[in-house]
Amino acid sequence: MISEEQLDQYRVEGISLRVVRDGMEVNDVMGIVVAWDADSVVIRKRNRKVVKLSRGYVYEPVTAPRTQL
Repeated sequence: MISEEQLDQYRVEGISLRVVRDGMEVNDVMGIVVAWDADSVVIRKRNRKVVKLSRGYVYEPVTAPRTQL
């Protein structure tokens, strides 16, 4: 689970993230952190739509190599 401090850093700096949900790269969500609570994170995608995702997924900068699950 991603920490509050890491989420706040990503939000303040406006870092584009990749959310790895499973082993298929096609299913990754990319966007910026908008908000979060104890169980979920709200990500704004490039097309300005927002999605609510579990905090249990892998959150990493888009510039970093993709984590393989």
